[in-house]
Amino acid sequence: MMNGGATTMRRRGRVAMVASTLLMTTALVSATGMMPAFAQSASSSGMAASHSFDIGAQPMTSALTLFGVQSGLQVTVDGAILRNITAPAVNGTLTGEQALTQLLAGSGLSYDLAADNTVVIIALAGADNADTTTLDPVRIVADGERSTDPNTAITDSFIAPRSLTASKTDTPVLDDSAAVSIITQKEMETRHVQRVAEALGYTSGVTVDEYGSDERSDFVRIRGFYQSTLGYYRDGLPTRVYNFTNSRMEPYGLQQIDVLKGSTSSLFGLNGPGGLVNAITKRPQDKAHAEVFTTFGEDHLTTGGDVGGPVGEDGKWSYRLTGLWQDAENSQDYSQDDRLYIAPAFTFKPKAGTELTILTNYSKRESTPGYGFPRGVDIDPDTFLGEPGFHTFDTEDSKIGYQFSHELSDNLTFRQNAQYNHVDLDYEQIYASDPSTSRTAFAIYGDLDRFSIDNQMQYDTSWNRFDSKSLFGFDYSHDQNRERRYDGTAPGINIYNPTYCGVSCVNVSFTSDTEITQSSYGLYAQEQLTIDDKWIATLGGRYDYVQSDIKTKTPTANTLEENNEQAFTSRAGLTYKVTDGLSVYGNYSESFQPVYSNVSNISGSVKPQEGTQYEVGLKYQPANFDALFTAAVFDLTQTNVPSYISATERVQIGEVNSRGLELEGKVSLTDRWNATVSYTYLDAEIKDDATAANIGKRPASVPKNVASAWMDYTIPGQNNIGDLTVGAGIRYVGSTYADSGNTLPMSAYAVTDAMVKYMITDHLSFAVNATNLFDREYVAYSYSADYYGQGRTVLGTLKYTW
Repeated sequence: MMNGGATTMRRRGRVAMVASTLLMTTALVSATGMMPAFAQSASSSGMAASHSFDIGAQPMTSALTLFGVQSGLQVTVDGAILRNITAPAVNGTLTGEQALTQLLAGSGLSYDLAADNTVVIIALAGADNADTTTLDPVRIVADGERSTDPNTAITDSFIAPRSLTASKTDTPVLDDSAAVSIITQKEMETRHVQRVAEALGYTSGVTVDEYGSDERSDFVRIRGFYQSTLGYYRDGLPTRVYNFTNSRMEPYGLQQIDVLKGSTSSLFGLNGPGGLVNAITKRPQDKAHAEVFTTFGEDHLTTGGDVGGPVGEDGKWSYRLTGLWQDAENSQDYSQDDRLYIAPAFTFKPKAGTELTILTNYSKRESTPGYGFPRGVDIDPDTFLGEPGFHTFDTEDSKIGYQFSHELSDNLTFRQNAQYNHVDLDYEQIYASDPSTSRTAFAIYGDLDRFSIDNQMQYDTSWNRFDSKSLFGFDYSHDQNRERRYDGTAPGINIYNPTYCGVSCVNVSFTSDTEITQSSYGLYAQEQLTIDDKWIATLGGRYDYVQSDIKTKTPTANTLEENNEQAFTSRAGLTYKVTDGLSVYGNYSESFQPVYSNVSNISGSVKPQEGTQYEVGLKYQPANFDALFTAAVFDLTQTNVPSYISATERVQIGEVNSRGLELEGKVSLTDRWNATVSYTYLDAEIKDDATAANIGKRPASVPKNVASAWMDYTIPGQNNIGDLTVGAGIRYVGSTYADSGNTLPMSAYAVTDAMVKYMITDHLSFAVNATNLFDREYVAYSYSADYYGQGRTVLGTLKYTW
C-alpha cells in the first residue's frame, strides 16, 4: 500500500495555512493603517504632475485619448468640437498642463479643470471649428482606471479599449487585425468569479467546464480546439501543462484576462490554432486603494484583502499586497476547495521612461478531482463513489518574476519579462465505469520547475503619411516536469448506498517515473505600419526551436525519448479604419504545436502539428457611450494530428477544420448598467483520421452553437438609501458528442447566474452571487462515465473599501 504520506502532509498543510493566514491578516492591517498617508500623497497629483508623453501627430480625438492614458487624468469633451481637428506631436517629460497646452495650440480649443483630476475640453469663443450641433458631454477616455495598460486595472467598466496581448505592443483594440476579448477587473468583481474558467464563461468563441465539476484545471476550448495544455499564459509568459502537474490561477489575484483568438504562434510560439488566454496579475497602482472582504455560504468561508498605492511623495515606489484564505467544500460529498494566496508586488520608477515591477505569489490549494458516475445511471450527482482518504488534488505553487522597461531614446524601448515557477502536486483518486464490481485506484506525485524570459525591442517612428511600430524579440523557456505514478485497485461499492472501506483497502504499486524536460527558443519580428491614419498593415514572423526529452522508468525498463522540432510561422493582417470608431480587418496566421509526450508510439518521424487561419472581422466602438462590438468569421485547419491505429500505435495523419462566426458586445453605459452578450457558431469537421469512419464527423466536445448574455443595473440611492445593483446572466452550450465517432451524443444545456449588491455606506457593500441559480442538472461529459456540471452555488460577500 502506497499513498505518499499525503494524510500527514495535509495535516501539516492546515497548520501552516492557519499560521500563514494570521501573518497575512497582520500584514494587511498594518498596510491599511498607512493608506491615509498614501492617499494624501496621491492627491497631490494632477495637471502639475510630470509624466512621460509620447503622442504622435494624429486626429485630436485619439490624441486626447493618449493624453488621458499617459497623464492619468480624466478628459471630457463635447464630441462635436473635435471634428476635423489634427493634433501636433507631443513628446518628452512634461507636466499635464504643459502637454495639454502644446496639444491644443492653434486648435481653437482650451480647457477647464472641473476637479483635480478632471479636464474639460472647450471651444474658444469665435472658433470656426465648433459645430453648431450640441452633443451631451462624452468621456472619450477615463483616468488611469480606464486604461488597458497592464500596469493599470479597469475597475469602472466592462470595456478595455487597448490591449498589449494581441500584438505585444500597446495598440487600440480597433487597430489590431485579430479578434481579442478582454475581461476587466470590473466584470470579474461584478460576477464574483471563483475560477478562471468561470471568468471566461461569457466570452465568444470560448467553451469551458467540458469535464463538468472537475477542477483539476481551468479546461478551455477556443474556436473548437483544446487549449488547456499550451494555451494559458501569465503576464505574457507560458504556463504549459505536460500531464497533470499544473498551476491553477487564483482569480482574485488577477486584474484582467485577455483572450486572443486564432493562430498565435508568430508572436507566442508553440500553441494550438484556437488561441490563448493571457491572465494579467494585479500590480501596484499610481493611486492609493484598499479593500478587505469576507465571503460566506454553505460550507464556504473566504476572507482576504487588497491594498496598495504610492510610497512617499516622489511617486518612484509603489506597492501592492493581495491575499486570500478560503476553507470551502464543493456541492459533492467529501469534496473541498481550500485556498491560501499571498501576492506582494512592487514597482520602481527611478525616472521617466524606466520602470521595474516585481511580481510574486504563493498559492496553496487543497481540492478534489472530478466525480464520474456509471453512464446512464440515475443517482444523485453529489454521491461519492471513491474513498474519503484517497481523494485529493493538492497543488502548491510559488512564483517570482519581473517586468522591466527602459526607453533608450524617444523612439527606442527595451522590455524584458521573466518568471520562475515551481509547482508541487499530490493527486490521489479512485474511479470506475462500474464501481459495483471493482474500482481503479491511482496516484500521481509531481513537481514542475519552469523558467521563462521574453526580451523585446520596439522602435517607433513617423514620416510623411506613415507611422511605423517595429518589434523584435527573443524568448526562452525551460520546463522540467517529473511525475511518479502508482496504480492499483479498490473493492467495489454499492452505488446507491455506498459504504467506504478506508485507505487500508486501497492497494497501489509503483508504475512509472516520468520526467519531461523541454527547452524552447523563439526569435520573432513584427511590423505595424499605419498609412494616413486609416490603413494599418501588420506583418510578423517567428522561428521556433524546441528540444524535448522524456525519461521514463518502470519496474522493468528505462527509456529515453528525444525529439527536436522547429518551425517558422507567419502572420499578415490589414485593418481599415472606416471612422475613428469603426474598423474592418482581415488576417492570415499560422500555428505550431509540437508533440512532446508518448513519442515512441508514433509511427515514422515525428512532425509538429501545424495550423493555418483565415479571418475577417469588424469592430465598432461608439463615440458617445462606453461600448465595444465585434464580429469575426474564421476558418482554421490543423494537420499532423496524431490518431490511433491500434491500442499502442499512432500515426500523424489527422486533420481537423473549424469554421465559424463570433459576435460579441460589451457595454458600460454611464455608471448605471453593464452588459455583455456573445454568440458563437462552429462548423467543425474531422477531415482525416486513422479511423475512416470518423472522417466527416464532428470533433468530440465541440458544440455547434454557444451563446451567453449578462446585464446588471444600478438603482441610485436617495437620502439614507444606498445604491442597489441587480444583475443576471444566462449561458447556453449546444449539443455535442463525447467521441470522434459521434456515437455518444450529449444534450444541450443552459444555466442562469444572478447577483444583487447593496451599498450600505459609501465604503461598505453586501453582495449575493449565484451560479447555476436554478440548480440545472446536466451531464457535461460522458465517455466511460458521466461527469455532471457544477451545481448551484450561492455566496454572500461583505466588502469594505477605502
